[in-house]
Amino acid sequence: MHPPVRLVAIDMDGTLLPTFSQSISPRNVQALRAAQQAGITVAIATGRRTAYTAPLLGGLGLRADMPLITSNGAVTRTLGGDPLDRSNLEARVARGLCGLLRPFGTLVFTFDQVGRGELILEDFDQAHQRIALWVEANRDAIEIVKPLENALSDGNDPIQGMVTGAIEKMKRAEQALKASELSPFCEAVRTEYPARDLSILDLLPPGVSKGWALERLAARLGVDRKETMAIGDNWNDVDMLEWAGQAVMMANAAQELRTLAKTRGWKQTPPNDEDGVAVTLEMAVARHTSAKV
Repeated sequence: MHPPVRLVAIDMDGTLLPTFSQSISPRNVQALRAAQQAGITVAIATGRRTAYTAPLLGGLGLRADMPLITSNGAVTRTLGGDPLDRSNLEARVARGLCGLLRPFGTLVFTFDQVGRGELILEDFDQAHQRIALWVEANRDAIEIVKPLENALSDGNDPIQGMVTGAIEKMKRAEQALKASELSPFCEAVRTEYPARDLSILDLLPPGVSKGWALERLAARLGVDRKETMAIGDNWNDVDMLEWAGQAVMMANAAQELRTLAKTRGWKQTPPNDEDGVAVTLEMAVARHTSAKV
């Protein structure tokens, strides 16, 4: 029997958010609030950067000290903006990644700053063709630099990079990185969206992942691994699901991931479009509350 949950890390896209919406459902919002009111620390753990995450949570009555693990673990801040943790990708490594991965798809580097220049890419039209919705949502933060290497002078370290394109191409990009001399200096985390034949290969500092950041957050809060829950739906969630003592896979996850969940003994919750996060949190809150009585 697992102990009551004291910390829960929740992915955004495909997990907390409905499939075709950027608004959290009323039931999920209520479940987030109820968990916080019960004394559970609710953390968001997403591949999105902070500026692309916090606005979705504003005005929902959530605590300002709510942790946001963003950029797949590279940055952790509170919803109120207080810094908690950060890791950078060395600029020299990022420059090498440009030459290695440019042939595979659209490259983007993210810097820990606000406004234009937070996102650097070199081919706006190519990016717009591949990830138009992302480009439009982030247009004010994007700066075009050709070649991309010019934005990556020594000391100007990004927090992460990404290369994006078709699923098979990104699998080949990941293989090329693993076979290269840059592999020890860069962590690659893949996310897939089969319905759109779209994949994102996030390029992170060595060892950095959602799981790495969740472990560090739990230690900061004095929460045991067994008291930690993680909820996710994609490959970039696997590390945190493996680290958390209580792991939950969304029913809308790809078949390969749902099979993995069964072999690991992870629980499954209803799909994101059926408020699977709320279903899980409501049960966690009930257990947490009854344990106090």
